[in-house]
Amino acid sequence: MPTVETRLPSPAATDARELERIRGVYRKRGTALLPPRYWRTQPDHLYRAHEKEVAMVALFRAAGLRSLDGLRILDVGCGRGETLRQFLEYGATPELLWGIDLMQEYVLESRRLGAHLKVLCGSAGQLPFADGSFHMVCQSMVFTSVLQEGTRQRIAGEIRRVLASGGKFLWYDFVYNNPWNPDVRGVKRGEIERLFPGFHIKLRRITVAPPLGRILGWLGPVAYHLVARTRLLCTHYLCLMEKQ
Repeated sequence: MPTVETRLPSPAATDARELERIRGVYRKRGTALLPPRYWRTQPDHLYRAHEKEVAMVALFRAAGLRSLDGLRILDVGCGRGETLRQFLEYGATPELLWGIDLMQEYVLESRRLGAHLKVLCGSAGQLPFADGSFHMVCQSMVFTSVLQEGTRQRIAGEIRRVLASGGKFLWYDFVYNNPWNPDVRGVKRGEIERLFPGFHIKLRRITVAPPLGRILGWLGPVAYHLVARTRLLCTHYLCLMEKQ
């Protein structure tokens, strides 16, 4: 009987299919969701943003970061550049801020909103930067959007590669799967540790589960933040990791 050779798809082919799937998901969301200028003014969004910023600053202070001045920073999956613009409030040098995003429309919007930002359109699995060229890298909601394990590993490998020794990696993402959204997959602490071996990790559980958060948003900031402080109903990890 002749031997049948089984050819597994190459990593490049697997990544290409996964990236095209992600583009399709975000384009679909873009037509289904209300404009950002609307949902950003909703109470629950404002409370989540405030909670996240307070937690981020606490992690920065614990790591001895009083200012981002002089740090070369990359935002992977930068979207419309919101995080990069926020970093300016913490002393970041505009000329040292870089972003990369898969969606061309987001890249164009981030350039419009921040002409000083260096934002590229491309894949996080193939970062066009030299080894060890950034003091800080950050990502928000990137890894949970990637369902292919191999693609996740390649993105993590690229982040490790471009981050300088002693550099910081800021992570914000879902912990749990969303039963109503098959296009995301949660990332627990064990997987974070496997993706970034040898990194020193400081982690906080934040962000009230969005359906509940929307209800609490209309009850006021006190209700939201009291529930958030219990951590039991929080669904995201905010981590600050250091490359050893």
